[in-house]
Amino acid sequence: MPRLAAPALACLLAFAGAPALPQSPADLNDYPTETRADYVFACMAANGQTRDMLRRCSCSIDVIATILPFTDYEEAETVLSVTQMGGERVAALRNSAEAKGVVADLRRAQAEAEVRCF
Repeated sequence: MPRLAAPALACLLAFAGAPALPQSPADLNDYPTETRADYVFACMAANGQTRDMLRRCSCSIDVIATILPFTDYEEAETVLSVTQMGGERVAALRNSAEAKGVVADLRRAQAEAEVRCF
């Protein structure tokens, strides 16, 4: 294995301790188009089928996507979907602190989206 010269090694060590570079727009756009479309369709079904509502609902999912990583969004949506079912097993999930936490994160992101978009 080749040895690094002292300046190269110092530069490498300095870079290793540096904060991460900002993410590219592609990294920040990790929500699949289908997920965004599902959100907009549901939002418009609840709020009206107008062009203005299309704009507001699209804005809303875009804001949520900037706050909540897709994996967290997906987990929260799964918890919400499953907890609508009945049964003893669902009660355990419904009362789980972790499940409540991911849903609370989604609710906070939705509240921020409502302030910005509606």
